[in-house]
Amino acid sequence: MLTISGPRSRYCDGMSRRSWLRIGGLGLGGLALPQLLQAEAEAAAGDPSPSAGSVGAKRRAQGVIMVLLPGGPSHLDMFDLKPDAPAEIRGEFRPIATNVPGIDICELMPRLAGMTDKLTLIRSLFGFRDDHNTHWCTTGWESHPPMASSPIVPGYPPGDWPTIGAVLSRQLGPRAPGIPPSIDLCPMDPDARFILRTPPGQPGYLGTAHAGFEVDAVDRRNIMLNDVSLQRLGDRQALLTSFDRFRRQVDRGGFTDGMDEFQRQALEVLTSSRLAEALDLSREEGPIRGRYGLDRAYPDERDGKTLLDQFLLARRVIEAGARCVTLAFSRWPFGRMLQGDYNWDWHKDAFAEARGALPLFDLGLSALIRDLDERGLLDDIAVVVWGEFGRTPKINANAGRDHWPKVGNALLAGGGMTCGQVLGSTTRWGEEPLTRPIHFRDVFATLYERLGVDVAKTQFTDLAGRPQYLVGDHRPLPELMG
Repeated sequence: MLTISGPRSRYCDGMSRRSWLRIGGLGLGGLALPQLLQAEAEAAAGDPSPSAGSVGAKRRAQGVIMVLLPGGPSHLDMFDLKPDAPAEIRGEFRPIATNVPGIDICELMPRLAGMTDKLTLIRSLFGFRDDHNTHWCTTGWESHPPMASSPIVPGYPPGDWPTIGAVLSRQLGPRAPGIPPSIDLCPMDPDARFILRTPPGQPGYLGTAHAGFEVDAVDRRNIMLNDVSLQRLGDRQALLTSFDRFRRQVDRGGFTDGMDEFQRQALEVLTSSRLAEALDLSREEGPIRGRYGLDRAYPDERDGKTLLDQFLLARRVIEAGARCVTLAFSRWPFGRMLQGDYNWDWHKDAFAEARGALPLFDLGLSALIRDLDERGLLDDIAVVVWGEFGRTPKINANAGRDHWPKVGNALLAGGGMTCGQVLGSTTRWGEEPLTRPIHFRDVFATLYERLGVDVAKTQFTDLAGRPQYLVGDHRPLPELMG
């Protein structure tokens, strides 16, 4: 891990901390000069992409924002309520009507209810495992190598499956010079990363050149690289020494793909102001900050803090030119609930937890979608929201819901997809898909196709030299393709 660290600073709690940016693996994502020149030439000629023909006449999407809800969000308390079920199943919340006739969602999300014409709800999502692991959320695949607290699931290729950000980096390259194609906004705290298990920008068999750029949202000013400040970027020898040290570490690990480009890639990102400016929320206008809830106090939240800024950061970074931005949202701080932190693993007091989390989620996600729409970006940027499984229909003795990998929900918006609809349904009490079962890889196929990647033809070679299709034999959902 290459860390771009900042100076120590003193916080109100008296703790001394460092600010940092981290580049996961190499994390700069294939910023090859031939790709840049090709993209510029195609843009000048008005040709959106060599792959644009795979999605017909409709203009292809340009990027995707993935919102992870780690811990396992309750489908029965968000987008698939069962108001006629017995009390031990239906829970404490009631559905409210949305602006699309016939579609109801939880009463705690009125903002999303008012823009459901811009959303697609999937109520019959499957492809989960009973494991706190976002691997299938970011790659589409359940099979994976052994991880911390996650046993091996056979069927993965040598090197493991790449995340969507890595695929877009490899296949499409950068959208803008100095902006990595794949950017991970998830907190870098060890407990937070443990909850995810899988790095949201892991490159898999595509190699470290396509790993996500990991941005820890602590303090993005006064950035330094191994004590080399931005003001000293002219000292190329010091920079090259730092890069060479990291390169040797990666070589020892056997991950050499893309290393010849690393020094130039890193310099391009570090010497460009584009990413740093996108990560600087002080540049954002007050009314927009207010839309995301950043202009008010939150006395009921720990230390009065929230993670709502992640939604605004995602919009700023995708607008600056990233192809894939991933964030993990929960109440602050995101971490292990057994240690008093927050995620979506509500084994007890689920309804009290929902009353704290869902209004924040409703505020942040609705602000993101509205902001993209008003900026003319919603057709260009797809948004996908999901977690690693659903929750049990039956409420347990602790007023919570347990893990339920048989079915879950997802929310989609933008990207030129057909919205204002519900896909699929579940059985009477929400136990499993009833109509239109939809696999994670069906959704990935749709996103790839909208982004100009033909899943029926695109293959990459794994570390054993075998060709791999991105989503196997899964294909885009026709209901979303228009």
